[in-house]
Amino acid sequence: MKIDILMSDPGHPVVEYMTRWQSANASDHEVNIIYSSADALGGDILFLVSCNEIVSKSTRDNYRHTLVLHASDLPRGKGWSPHIWQILEGQDHVTVSLLDAEDEVDAGAIWHKCKVTFDGSELADEINAGIFAAELQLMDFALRNIATVKPVPQPTTGSTYYARRKPEDSRLDVHKTIAEQFDAMRVADPKRYPCFFEFRGARYVLHIEKIKEGES
Repeated sequence: MKIDILMSDPGHPVVEYMTRWQSANASDHEVNIIYSSADALGGDILFLVSCNEIVSKSTRDNYRHTLVLHASDLPRGKGWSPHIWQILEGQDHVTVSLLDAEDEVDAGAIWHKCKVTFDGSELADEINAGIFAAELQLMDFALRNIATVKPVPQPTTGSTYYARRKPEDSRLDVHKTIAEQFDAMRVADPKRYPCFFEFRGARYVLHIEKIKEGES
């Protein structure tokens, strides 16, 4: 099959995972990674992965299937950075959904779901690793089941929505404890949106690193 993977940001940490998936499937499929819908010229599957772009119906019609990977248990958690918001809400698991792309964002029929469980100690890279591994499993599912899958339409009620995260969302409050803000600290992308705080007239960026057992 001819498969295109559309992502918005070449610097996103998911790119490394998608590149590995591309290589792993190169002997059986033609897999291309693209960063603009203008390069989505047609094929069997177009995967939308960490894609901020609204892909038009005319572009989607160039493919047999256009599929979205979204880290929430749809119809709950539509919108932006859903796994981050869920962890900040105190959830210990995230469901990743594979669904048809439609004109309405995150509204398509569900192909499959995969649950990722966390213990509450994971930092951003570990959280990403769990989410991205689930996304690869769902992409494998799509390839295996493309001829037989029967997507299930989402309920017409029960939808919730998350706003787009901004750099300001990584701000820490110097008057709160580390324990109170630990989830905010561990979900922050240390390269793109690091935690920061302002104190005594200056702004500071904060990076945290987990010490493995036996290290000092």
